[in-house]
Amino acid sequence: MPKEPETRPFRVVADNRSARYHYEILDTVEAGLSLVGTEVKSLRANKATIGEAYAGPSGNEIFLFNANIPEYLQANRFNHEPRRPRRLLLQKRQIDKFIGATQREGFTLVPLKLYFNEKGRAKLELGLGRGKKLHDKRESEKKRDWDRERARVMRDRG
Repeated sequence: MPKEPETRPFRVVADNRSARYHYEILDTVEAGLSLVGTEVKSLRANKATIGEAYAGPSGNEIFLFNANIPEYLQANRFNHEPRRPRRLLLQKRQIDKFIGATQREGFTLVPLKLYFNEKGRAKLELGLGRGKKLHDKRESEKKRDWDRERARVMRDRG
């Protein structure tokens, strides 16, 4: 009987929960990351933060800045720098679109989620967003509270 291929589950390493509160996300894209070996080992140990990270153009490429992937303890002298800029692997058309949007139209590239896909590759969900104003944030809070209250009432009624 042939053995079925092993599929790895989709596993989130880091999540930027406040991004959807601070930004109105208009478009999302999955980008690969150019990482060194100790960074991958550190990510597999679920040690990364992208809360204060951002993405932006540098030349003709897009980089992820200020993402913290701590050093891998067993690597001693072969370790990486924890907050180094990491190149994002995107198609040329996507890079041109994002560079144009950030430079001309005032959009921001916001990292939303860092995860391993089914093939075991580290991926970054990147959102193209525009900053929310204070009244937009209040509106989001009201909507979220109302959704919670509505769910509670529906649950209590059966």
